[in-house]
Amino acid sequence: MSLHLAMLDGPVIWVVLFVVLLLFGGSKLPELARGMGKAKREFKKASEEVEDEVRNAVEEDERKKFRQKQIEEEERAAVRAKIEAEERAKRAQDGKQN
Repeated sequence: MSLHLAMLDGPVIWVVLFVVLLLFGGSKLPELARGMGKAKREFKKASEEVEDEVRNAVEEDERKKFRQKQIEEEERAAVRAKIEAEERAKRAQDGKQN
């Protein structure tokens, strides 16, 4: 727990609420609370959007790495197949000469 949050215990919260009541008045408190709720919802929505963007970027990076690995493996397999075909052709040619 943060040190600043630890300082907000019972009596401190009552003093803060009393000061807010004096500053804004009883009629403005519902409007203030509504605005704070709206701000909280907007912040939560924005943070979820950022989280989704980061998650999508990480997943896209992983897909690119996976696809690159597949391409490299396909290229290796093609090179191996070509080498094996050349070796078979060479053995067949050596067999004809003997």
